[in-house]
Amino acid sequence: MKQNWKPGTLVYPLPAALVSCAHGGRTNLLTVAWTGTICTNPAMLYISVRPERFSYPLIKESMEFTLNLTTAGMARATDLCGVTSGADGDKWEASGLHPYPGVAVACPAVAESPISIECRVKSIMPLGSHHMFIAEVMNVLADEEYMDPETGKFDLERAGLLSYSHGAYYAQGPRLGTFGFSVRKKK
Repeated sequence: MKQNWKPGTLVYPLPAALVSCAHGGRTNLLTVAWTGTICTNPAMLYISVRPERFSYPLIKESMEFTLNLTTAGMARATDLCGVTSGADGDKWEASGLHPYPGVAVACPAVAESPISIECRVKSIMPLGSHHMFIAEVMNVLADEEYMDPETGKFDLERAGLLSYSHGAYYAQGPRLGTFGFSVRKKK
C-alpha cells in the first residue's frame, strides 16, 4: 500500500555536487543537490540556489559557475561546503579542496572532482525558496583517470560518484545495464 507524503519529499536520489563560483575577486564553493540536465542540444543544465546563500550574488553577477560532481572520497568536503557559509571563511581551505583554473569560464573548477562542467547562465527563474539558474554548458573537464581509452567514455562505476537522498549521502552502485538492454536481442 502506498502512503501519502508531504510534497517536499520529491525525487531522490540526486547528485551531491559542488558549485564553484567567482566574482569581484572572491571565489566560493556551494553544495547543491537541486541540479540536472535539461537539454542535450545545446547542452544545458540547471542549479537551484537560495537567494540568501553567500554564493547567490557571485553567480548572479558573474552569470557563470562550474558544476563539479563529487565522489564518495569527497563526502566530508561536500558536506562541509553545504553547511558552512563562504561569508564566514574560505571553504577551499576549510574543505581541503583545490581550485583548478577555468577554461571557458572565469571561475575555478574543483581539482579533485572527476567531472567539472563549466556553465554560462542564460536565465534565472525565481521559484520560491530557490531560484533556478538555467545555464548552457560551455566546457567539460574530465579527469583522465576515469576515461576509458578504448571507448572514450567516462567510467561512472569506477568514479564512485556521490548522491544525496533525504539528508544522507550515498555512493553510486554498480552498473545494471545499458540503454536498450531490455529489448536487445541475445547473441
